[in-house]
Amino acid sequence: MNKSVSTTLRPGLKLVYLLIAVATGLLMPIQSRVNGALGVQLGDAVAAALVSFLVGLVALVIIHLLLPGARRAARSVPRVIRERQFPWWYLAAGAVGGSVVVSQSAAVPVVGVALFTVSLVTGQTVGSMIVDRIGFGPAGPRKISALRLAGAVLTVIGVIWAVSPRISTDIELTTLLLPMIFSLVVGVLMGFQSASNGVQAHAYGTPMTATLMNFVVGTLMLAAILLVRLPSISPLGELPNQWWMYVGGLLGCVFIGVSAFMVKHLGVLFTGLCMICGQLLGSLLMDLLVPTEGSQISFATVAGTVLTLLAVALASVSGTGKLTRKRN
Repeated sequence: MNKSVSTTLRPGLKLVYLLIAVATGLLMPIQSRVNGALGVQLGDAVAAALVSFLVGLVALVIIHLLLPGARRAARSVPRVIRERQFPWWYLAAGAVGGSVVVSQSAAVPVVGVALFTVSLVTGQTVGSMIVDRIGFGPAGPRKISALRLAGAVLTVIGVIWAVSPRISTDIELTTLLLPMIFSLVVGVLMGFQSASNGVQAHAYGTPMTATLMNFVVGTLMLAAILLVRLPSISPLGELPNQWWMYVGGLLGCVFIGVSAFMVKHLGVLFTGLCMICGQLLGSLLMDLLVPTEGSQISFATVAGTVLTLLAVALASVSGTGKLTRKRN
């Protein structure tokens, strides 16, 4: 039996989804700050990422045990995979999530928040465009219009402008190159992560179970990497007593779950642009409310953030169009 998946949204509903995606993006700077502090406390980026993922995994397991609908969706996972309702390698989205958390803890101390943000956002924008055009997401291939392409380019320019006051010039390029390339590649893969999570959410019937599978795969990957590395690294630091150092995994649950839901309705690229906009706004708010050493707000910071907001507005003018994909 053939089914069609329509992606046409009413303007009012599209605005609501846009605002939710932007609000979710606000969580990323908080998660980066928390995971960065956890990495310093433990003395290892992979260990910090594993702790963050374990917290998120425990929370998701509890939710699935408490909610009947989530329990039914979780029980359907073996059948969905067995019936090949999506390519099995879509499960690798969880490994991408683990890599994002590792990059937060490992790259930021070397290149700084500014260059890390530029690298990640550039990769995220490019990856989202590629994934949307190929059609990895639940709504199939999407045409990248001129307005949407212009919005993507302006988003990257806006991010570079916003973080330019923080970019240090006293570090050698060779020192920056490897962590920046790593962050760029992780950003590209985030487009695939959003698309595959959207497909999994559709197959399971809920983004909550797609998020659970992300955390299962990510936790297993990080645990394996840490076990291999343990003999060659310094002893890990003690687990922190501060409760807030453990909320990174919970924020990750929200980020992945909302992204998995939104890509079906907004597409991978537009969802990514909205969340990037939220990331910049969140960074600006954190610098205002809870500044850290080296934090500074200048004209470029505010102007770059405003340009990013305008870029997202420009991209939203180009409608998603009515696309259909046949399903058996």
